[in-house]
Amino acid sequence: MIPSRDKEIGTLMLFTLGFRPFFLLAGLWAAVGMGAWLIFLWWGVLPPTAFAPGVWHAHEMLFGYVVAAVAGFLLTALPNWTGRAPLSGWPLGGLAFLWCAGRAAVALSAVIGAPVAAAIDCAFLAGLLIMALSAIVSGRNWRNLPVAAAIALLLAANGMSHAGVMGMEKLGDASLRLAIAVIIMLISLIGGRIVPNFTDNWLKQQGKSHLSPPFSSIDKAALIISVLALGAWVIAPESRDVAVALIMAGCLQGIRFVRWHGTETGAEPLVWVLHLGYGWVAAGPMLTGC
Repeated sequence: MIPSRDKEIGTLMLFTLGFRPFFLLAGLWAAVGMGAWLIFLWWGVLPPTAFAPGVWHAHEMLFGYVVAAVAGFLLTALPNWTGRAPLSGWPLGGLAFLWCAGRAAVALSAVIGAPVAAAIDCAFLAGLLIMALSAIVSGRNWRNLPVAAAIALLLAANGMSHAGVMGMEKLGDASLRLAIAVIIMLISLIGGRIVPNFTDNWLKQQGKSHLSPPFSSIDKAALIISVLALGAWVIAPESRDVAVALIMAGCLQGIRFVRWHGTETGAEPLVWVLHLGYGWVAAGPMLTGC
């Protein structure tokens, strides 16, 4: 038996920083969600959801797993960026509860009704947006407003996904592309800070003098072209011009990526895995365009 005091301390520790509950939930849902999908593939059994099987799987990977990971990172990083106290205690616990309620609502949407499921599921991203805006505005940290804009777009994409279930199929199709585009741009913005920074810190420890170049016109071009290409892909995924734009965006992301000296980090898995992950930001648009 665990003493009640130890249980209380464990519970309190879970809700002291955003990454603790949300990285845990992301990992658990990755296993549970994929397990449910395999059960469907093998035996044709899914929860009583109003979503078509493939749409349910895509929705829960994007708006369940990925969004939980995004929330965990942002709720931990925003206090450092804005100088505000981190979200903790009951507010953080309440946000985690909204995420869990959204997963249950989507799974049971055929029972409780698609509009009710949509309202419950969208409440999490709405709450995350309010908390992000509060931290940015109170800390006057305007450079991170794009982060709030990204959350707002994810909220819109989630709403569009639910609208697709309720008969607006074109919105449903575009919702998944919009979510993917927003997530790629979040990785481009935040990964563009973190990957070269972590790499440079490690290279300095190894006595290396050639570090990643500072943010420059190449980085700006990669971000601008990526936004335009991905935005066009959301609207017109079959366009040949969009395909060319995606390939161009991927190439610029690749040029940006190779300047961070990832090939010299092979001795440190915690660093080179960042480069491996970011490499797909370059490869993904190119493969999609091809």
